[in-house]
Amino acid sequence: MDGDMAACEGLPFTKMVASGNDFILINNFDKKVPSELGPELAKRLCRRAFSVGADGLILIEPPKTKEACFSWRFFNADGSEAEMCGNGGRCAARFAVEEGLCPEKLAFETLAGLIQAEVNGKEVKIKLTPPKDLKLDFPVSVNDKTLLVSFVNTGVPHVVLILPEEELKDFPVNEVGKKIRFHQAFAPAGTNVNFVAQTGPQNLLVRTYERGVEAETFACGTGACASAIIAISKGLISSPVEVTTTGGEILQIFWNPAEPDEIFLKGEARFVYRAHLSKEALE
Repeated sequence: MDGDMAACEGLPFTKMVASGNDFILINNFDKKVPSELGPELAKRLCRRAFSVGADGLILIEPPKTKEACFSWRFFNADGSEAEMCGNGGRCAARFAVEEGLCPEKLAFETLAGLIQAEVNGKEVKIKLTPPKDLKLDFPVSVNDKTLLVSFVNTGVPHVVLILPEEELKDFPVNEVGKKIRFHQAFAPAGTNVNFVAQTGPQNLLVRTYERGVEAETFACGTGACASAIIAISKGLISSPVEVTTTGGEILQIFWNPAEPDEIFLKGEARFVYRAHLSKEALE
């Protein structure tokens, strides 16, 4: 183990989960984890079966502006840094309150912009940055078939493909999701991909292929928001929207086309355990 990584031995960390997305959170206000170490630390710690295992690593750091009470750096399991993560954001907000860093109503800094949050016990509601680049119903060729997809950026890029409910259950999310994620239409950054079925007048079922994890995950908060925005924009449902995730939990999304910059995500964020990093977890 190299010297920089050895410095992380013994660091306290917290494992949290929101809607089936799990995260490793570290209070890095003292900057014991140098900025350049974040990607490699995420790759080592997020390995399932070999280390802590998680969808991502979140470093909670001092804010750069007076409006925020902390800043975060979010790393996917592959070490790539993401602008925003809805479920990770809810975990980060509750973590910061429990650590005594913030009051229950707070704001924090991300690469996507300032995120507002309200923590009420396990339940956390966050206001995302304004959605942008909304585009409905355009063709993308996958496996010699033309799919009609939509797109919106809810802090990170998301493609939404709406399917019949009976088709969604057995849909090859990993296969098709990977091809859309790396499709030239979304290069060079790539995109997350959501496969969505309407199950009621205000209800969606969503399966998400996540960029950075490079597989289907149990849930994606920004993906749930993107799915709701697309479905509302197409006149299929109305707000508030209840999104059932692959993990079975329900997220609430609030968005009104008359106020397109206001998008809220609400759901539980849970503590799993607190521990310290061992030398062998870092190898």
